[in-house]
Amino acid sequence: QVQLVESGGGLVQPGGSLRLSCAASGISFSRATMGWYRQAPGKQRELVAISSGSITNYVDSVKGRFTISRDNAKNTVYLQMNSLKPEDTAVYYCNAVLGVINSWGQGIQVTVSS
Repeated sequence: QVQLVESGGGLVQPGGSLRLSCAASGISFSRATMGWYRQAPGKQRELVAISSGSITNYVDSVKGRFTISRDNAKNTVYLQMNSLKPEDTAVYYCNAVLGVINSWGQGIQVTVSS
């Protein structure tokens, strides 16, 4: 059974930084497409960043500020978030896709506020 556990969220002031981590188990991590999504109150869940092999992609609103990376030896994917804005406030979810597997973490709150 696939398990994804997020950590690293919290409250940060505008302009600050946070790093989210997602530790995966029960999946061939190096072969999986790993993504970070977010859902703000009253809005649909959106893809923030995705990592598949050596390929990464980002939603336009975070390009140049967020970086997705992965450590296949640790089965962990990261989301480094810099220059955070209030509009980045949301619950962030880790996602793993491999073949028929499509699994989600429990989500972690990120709040950007002064």
